[in-house]
Amino acid sequence: MKTNSSAAKDARLLLILGDQLSLDISSLRAGKPDRDIVLMAEVQDEASYVPHHKKKIAFVFSAMRHFAAELEDAGWSVRYVKLDDPDNSGDLPGELARAVKDHGIDHVLMTEPGEFRLKAVLSDWSKDAKTELEMLDDDRFLASHAEFRDWAEGRKQLRMEYFYREMRRKTGLLMDGDAPEGGKWNFDSQNRKPAKSDLFMPRPRATEPDAITEEVLKLVEDRFDDNFGTLRPFWFGVTRADALKALTMFVEQALPRFGDYQDAMLEGEPFLYHSVLSLYINAGLLDPLETCERVAQAYHDGDAPLNAVEGYIRQIIGWREYMRGIYWHSGPEYTQQNFFGAKRPLPDFYWTGHTDMACMAAAIGQTKEEAYAHHIQRLMVTGNFAMLAGIDPHDVHEWYLAVYADAYEWVEAPNVIGMSQFADGGLLGSKPYAASGNYINKMSDHCANCSYDVKQKTGSDACPFNPLYWDFLLRNEEKLRGNPRLGQVYRTWDKMDEAKKKEYRDSARAVLDRL
Repeated sequence: MKTNSSAAKDARLLLILGDQLSLDISSLRAGKPDRDIVLMAEVQDEASYVPHHKKKIAFVFSAMRHFAAELEDAGWSVRYVKLDDPDNSGDLPGELARAVKDHGIDHVLMTEPGEFRLKAVLSDWSKDAKTELEMLDDDRFLASHAEFRDWAEGRKQLRMEYFYREMRRKTGLLMDGDAPEGGKWNFDSQNRKPAKSDLFMPRPRATEPDAITEEVLKLVEDRFDDNFGTLRPFWFGVTRADALKALTMFVEQALPRFGDYQDAMLEGEPFLYHSVLSLYINAGLLDPLETCERVAQAYHDGDAPLNAVEGYIRQIIGWREYMRGIYWHSGPEYTQQNFFGAKRPLPDFYWTGHTDMACMAAAIGQTKEEAYAHHIQRLMVTGNFAMLAGIDPHDVHEWYLAVYADAYEWVEAPNVIGMSQFADGGLLGSKPYAASGNYINKMSDHCANCSYDVKQKTGSDACPFNPLYWDFLLRNEEKLRGNPRLGQVYRTWDKMDEAKKKEYRDSARAVLDRL
């Protein structure tokens, strides 16, 4: 799959990254198959800057190899460097340098990377190598950097809901003229039903590994055996055709009930009615707008209710676009934000899953198995616990970046630093997503078989979320008491007798000491 052809006159090198697997990406649209050379490279630096889940590495490498074959079939000349190529330099600057030298090219064209880190690395290489590097906008997103800056300018607070409405107007999705379909922008209040285990829950579409994927799986077993997670069975699709089939299966089988149960959690049911399409969208195999249009069509055809369709579309053109906007708007220092000054290291059970807390064991266990957990498991279980326990948000950020197949820093960091940990002090959200065990008990069946008693507020048998919730509010009282959305919570604390307050503090201290 590696071309040895000499470059045509005025040829450019088109660098395609592992999350840019779209045939209509801006760099390919600007290139010419009969003139330019595409460079794709599996490099150790990108595979190991955090200890990625084995399934994520396998997914990205296999999807890259399949995409390179598609490009060749479409008439492109592709220089593809595999990880185990003996001449592989181990990083993208090294592979760019080799390709530029081998083909006598002095102009590199690419679509802008999704992360500050990589953009800086490649820009530095261009300066040092004295080779022109042209970065085009990534127009797979609805809002450009400039559009988001214009929207954010002059606002005292940035809130997703208002940005989401602009995206609805821009796309026309679920719009009835100038008004939202159904008379409301947001049907989230209808999307909070706890699920029951007797419901039929379809699994996401599974794809049998082909010869290319099997070769990658063996490579991952050889090179990344000590990484987090379980590699086999490997069922992710790795081509656009696979991703389109997964989208169809979701729309037909799971979307109608997605809205009702999108916040629910059940033992032994890692997927419920979730689409598990984010890894395909974030890698470029599915276009976000086409995905939303397909989902919206199901509503217009009478095949899915409005609360399900609106809730799903909001996740993509609302949260996903908003996360990207926040990331680029805030700058590379965003991942260092630590509003609460939390310094506790990440507990080992985040990597092992060995904990007596049933909800945490379930969320981490399925993360190890599937490189996947849905948004409530990430936000209200593993994220909530980390914030309540005062774990360093940068450690939490790097864990999420490592363990999920859909995690890229532009989308993961704002979700963790801003939404999950409130480490940005409220730039992204209006209040911390802090909750006691009662929330988890309401939305799941985990508590029924837990070693801890969710109804017990303090003591050694109490659900650890219960005392940690109050301890978190007390530790951060100076920063949070003035938050208008927490006023009633602090008034409740104020009314407690001193003995009860002491029990909460002592119980929280015991939990934290065990960490």
